[in-house]
Amino acid sequence: MSLQVLPNASARRLFLDRHALLEPPTGPAKGADLLALIERLGFVQVDSINTVERAHHMILWARRPRYRPDNLRPLLERDRSLFEHWTHDAAIIPTGFFGHWKLRFARDAARIRARWADWQGAAFHDRIEDVLAHVRAGGPVGSGEVGADEARGRGGWWDWHPSKTALEYLWRTGVLSVCQRRGFAKIYDLTERVHPRADAAAAPDEAATIDWACNAALDRLGFATSGEIAAFWALATPDEAKAWCAAALARGAITEIAVEGADGALRRSFARPGAIEAAAALPAAPAQVRILSPFDPALRDRARAERLFGFRYRIEVFVPEPKRRYGYYVFPVLEGDRLIGRIDLKCRRAEGRIAVTAFWPEAGIRLSKARHARLIAALDRLGRFTGCPEIALAEGWQRECRDL
Repeated sequence: MSLQVLPNASARRLFLDRHALLEPPTGPAKGADLLALIERLGFVQVDSINTVERAHHMILWARRPRYRPDNLRPLLERDRSLFEHWTHDAAIIPTGFFGHWKLRFARDAARIRARWADWQGAAFHDRIEDVLAHVRAGGPVGSGEVGADEARGRGGWWDWHPSKTALEYLWRTGVLSVCQRRGFAKIYDLTERVHPRADAAAAPDEAATIDWACNAALDRLGFATSGEIAAFWALATPDEAKAWCAAALARGAITEIAVEGADGALRRSFARPGAIEAAAALPAAPAQVRILSPFDPALRDRARAERLFGFRYRIEVFVPEPKRRYGYYVFPVLEGDRLIGRIDLKCRRAEGRIAVTAFWPEAGIRLSKARHARLIAALDRLGRFTGCPEIALAEGWQRECRDL
């Protein structure tokens, strides 16, 4: 029997709806409302690059322009309704999900101890108990406050001293938690002191966590393969997600559909029953232009973004000139339900301005007068958000589409 087809236009709307990008970007952006947005997304990725603003702040601002970075701190550091840990990468996660991360803590304890010994050397093994005793006795610490007698490298993630590695290991395995940030540096304390109730609560059993992770991933994606379900939280393994999909399909909790890509190709995916009808009933996306973080959850799976939107996106950090097609760290530009291009810009905070080097439209996109006005309005909003209200457009900033 042939599968029902989810047309590409409907698929884009459903996907953007689940990522809070289909509705107009408006509404409250602090306290319980901000927490509800993060719970809806599942997590927001944290990244150190700050050419405009940190990834997690840009992700939230793209959906709620009234958001400001100071709005997040009370949820993380006062209310403890959010915690920092790992999904596919470092992320801010609702504390209501903390119990399910205990499976990750246990698995990481076995997995990364040996893996990191190959990567960093085994010297950190001997520092784990010393670092833990230091935190227990002295309270919160950063990496600069442990291992004072150890040689420091150049400070990159590849060059940790043994006590820094031990500190990160204790965080990854749930013994320590990030209690605050100083600048962008993580400060750690005992999890039992940072999240006492969540730490003391009994962990769900493994099967319950796998079931939660797969259900919660599918609900936040709208449709997905078993591999995409596994990758969302990186809690369930690909084999566990595949088995979950088979069982859920057998009992009618999910169905299999064919999702049309931007090129017309069909891809088998899982969805909830009625997803095609629900997608067809969704409203059109607002025409407003939004500048997204390169780490936006709607784009974190680059292959899916290319299939669904026809948008081939890579961060060209290691591509030397002249082979680099774009600036090494360019920002995707969303208009309605279409990714219309990428923009190379940087905040020059000392000067109070955003310097725009180039905008490259996608094939078939013309920077009409109306679209130009929407893009400038998006830059103005970004300027207010970052505290850089002046927009400086470089000569020749409107570029031609580049074939990939």
